[in-house]
Amino acid sequence: MPRVLIADKLESAGIDLLKAAGIEVETRLGLKGADLAAALRDFDAAIVRSQPKVTPEALESPGKLRAIARAGVGVDNIDLPAATRRGIVVMNTPDGNTVSAAEHTVALMFAAARKVAPADAVMKAGGWDRNKFVGTQLAGKTLGVVGLGRIGREVARRAIGLDMKVVALDPFVTPARMNELGCTPAASLDDLLPQVDFLTLHVMATPETKGMVGARQLGLMKKTAIVVNVARGGVIDEQALADALAAGTIAGAGVDVFTAEPTVPEQPLLKAPNVVLTPHLGASTVEAQENVAVEAAQLIADFLLKGQVANAVNAPSVDPRELAEVRPYVDLARRLGLLHAQLTNGAVRKATLTYKGDLAGKKTRLLTAAFTAGLLESRLDGVNLVNAEVFARERGIELAESSNPKKGDFAALMHTEVETEQGTNVAAGTLFGDQYVRLVQLNAFRMEGYLDGVLLVFVHKDVPGLIGFVGTIFGKHGVNIAQMTVGRATPGGEAVGILNLDSPPSEAALAEVKAHPHISSLFVVTLPAAGEAPGWLG
Repeated sequence: MPRVLIADKLESAGIDLLKAAGIEVETRLGLKGADLAAALRDFDAAIVRSQPKVTPEALESPGKLRAIARAGVGVDNIDLPAATRRGIVVMNTPDGNTVSAAEHTVALMFAAARKVAPADAVMKAGGWDRNKFVGTQLAGKTLGVVGLGRIGREVARRAIGLDMKVVALDPFVTPARMNELGCTPAASLDDLLPQVDFLTLHVMATPETKGMVGARQLGLMKKTAIVVNVARGGVIDEQALADALAAGTIAGAGVDVFTAEPTVPEQPLLKAPNVVLTPHLGASTVEAQENVAVEAAQLIADFLLKGQVANAVNAPSVDPRELAEVRPYVDLARRLGLLHAQLTNGAVRKATLTYKGDLAGKKTRLLTAAFTAGLLESRLDGVNLVNAEVFARERGIELAESSNPKKGDFAALMHTEVETEQGTNVAAGTLFGDQYVRLVQLNAFRMEGYLDGVLLVFVHKDVPGLIGFVGTIFGKHGVNIAQMTVGRATPGGEAVGILNLDSPPSEAALAEVKAHPHISSLFVVTLPAAGEAPGWLG
């Protein structure tokens, strides 16, 4: 009989589901360190919430453990690389708390707009001052939604029901899809902010989103605007928000998530005026807790009893033999997706993939999924082979693939096109030998480029001395060039150069390079190191 460890508080509905399926269940709370490691070894699977911390040490000798389910979305408390290396599947429950988080967002909007918290405090202190707490209604106002994932879409739907206008920003949702959702697309964050009376963010925590709303962005907003964050701590600069509230440049705020949790005494928002604070309650409803408990239990039951994998964040639910056959091309596909994501401007409408030569007879669905994962993973949390295409469809991105067994210049070629409202980019790649990924076409230009590390991609006129000019600039700024390739159609015409750099160039170095009169555009692209695979590939 399979055995499951419940290592965190879990609603009885989830435990009952496991027992009814014939699975032995044991609850042990408060485990950590050596005690946690010893407990995990004795069970086939485990269910956790935000505790305990499943560290590499806890998984060093995993024994029987084959799967961990997180009753919730975030898996920050589980070391995914360690789990992947040990062959342990990690699954989460992304849907169970969607409605609760959306409702809490709306609750904070109402609370901040109607000054509920300060009015309550005055009443409980024996006071009565109606004039001091005049609020503003939501109907007729404009809500800005940054991030139209599951929760963002639910917030937008509720806001529309409250007679609000919704302006949304999400680089992976097409304008057509936004219109279907009843939202008006914004061109950029700077375009969105001056329009809105309320702002809510629903993005994951990444280096790109950290502090995405700071002092400058808050300064673009109306003085009557209200800011809400039920997403992740740190996506709004907390000190900048506290300063804006104190100065009256922002009218109010509702915040549920913080950079440090639990909050520390020096948290600036604790002393800020006109802000409603809650201790990360977005998913704290009876319904959400029961939903994620049942969902986590069902994931574990299906895995242990049927061998099914769903909602995996570190492993694809595919036949291992199929994966082994195309594994090097999966790496190529993902890198081409990452390249497109960093070269593309505007929301993606369509991605077209063509498999030529030997690739035409392979399991190309894995390659399409890997390409899509690379295209989306910098902006979306938990993207892998299993869920990438679902995420793409949710955002109105059309995926098309075709195969052509005829061989051209290469025995096997993956040709990719990504279309946005601003144009189409083309990139094609292949393998040299059985492991060396190479870029062999970028738009109209043929070349042989390395798809790893830091790349400088620059479009220029093919004139004498230009490559030397770039090398001299980077030498002056201490940036070493590891590899270089140039593609051109005709001598003296337009060309593209790709430099593999040992380190990212500074803004000053890029400005000097871009100042050359024959360089029309340049991009810095960051790709994984050679041979480095994502956690979901193992």
